[in-house]
Amino acid sequence: MIYTIGGIKGGSSKTTIATNLVVFLLQQRRKVLLVDADDQASASSFTDVRSQLHEATGYELVQLTGRTLHQQVFALAGKYDDIVIDTGGRDTVSQRAALTVSDVFLVPFAARSLDIWTIDAVVKLVDEVKAVNANLRSFSFVARTDVHGNQGSAWREAAAVLKEYPSVEFLEQVVGNRVAFGNAVARGEGVLELKPADTKASAEITALFTHVQQLTK
Repeated sequence: MIYTIGGIKGGSSKTTIATNLVVFLLQQRRKVLLVDADDQASASSFTDVRSQLHEATGYELVQLTGRTLHQQVFALAGKYDDIVIDTGGRDTVSQRAALTVSDVFLVPFAARSLDIWTIDAVVKLVDEVKAVNANLRSFSFVARTDVHGNQGSAWREAAAVLKEYPSVEFLEQVVGNRVAFGNAVARGEGVLELKPADTKASAEITALFTHVQQLTK
């Protein structure tokens, strides 16, 4: 399976989602390639930290950008069970190239108006890519928020808007704005690897990715 994590606007935890997806897949004993297709190279920085603090990363990393990214990913696909592509938060040539060979497009949104308003641009991007890759499944979900307390109303408002766009399927699973995610990144880990464990963060990540796997079997 080839997953691309992207979108139009930064700041919605795309690299956090990508690296936690890699760890989730590793715990299923999958052979995983992480592709850093973002000019900011956050996934590469995460991998550097992981390689320094752990005996092995457990996955392979490559940096690929530009128009030929899809050709390079396609050439590598047969060597791995899964490929996770982190494309960052802009409509780039790299992101479009990645989507032409992807099975799944995951788009996290922060529950803020400026983020949610980009859904029209995301839908336009998906529609254009589907002219080349008709099998692409696209999913939106809310990240960096909480369904409880003061942020609950923001999540509900964001969810209501995202549900209006069926070409990018909305997932009810939310990824909270939890300290555990930052702590895990600082250790080069996914939240599923943290000790002591953060049960809420782990449950959110597991629920999100398990649901995506069930929808895309």
